[in-house]
Amino acid sequence: VESVDAGGGLVQAGGSLRLSCVASGSIFSIRSMGWYRQAPGKERELVAHMNKDGRRTYGDSAVGRFTISRDNAKNTVYLQMNSLKVGDTAVYLCHADRVATPEGVSDFWGRGTQVTVSS
Repeated sequence: VESVDAGGGLVQAGGSLRLSCVASGSIFSIRSMGWYRQAPGKERELVAHMNKDGRRTYGDSAVGRFTISRDNAKNTVYLQMNSLKVGDTAVYLCHADRVATPEGVSDFWGRGTQVTVSS
């Protein structure tokens, strides 16, 4: 399984970005897809996750500002981030939970995309 995490970049505070993650390979199903983030010197934290039935889970920092969506047929997850703050600066990592392939079931992490918010 491979993924392409895209959409990061440099944006001013108050701006918006849209991240996308496409998982590819011999994938039968993915239970849940979403995003974590990790800033320098900080622990990795949940941003948002969405399962294949449409249930969404948001981290505290994302509530009211970020929206996660998913295209199950394309194994793709999106994260619309609005009203960005300097504190949102981090590497955003795509995560897929219980990815079923011919080799079995496992979790998967993307390589990440850098989001930098300037004041």
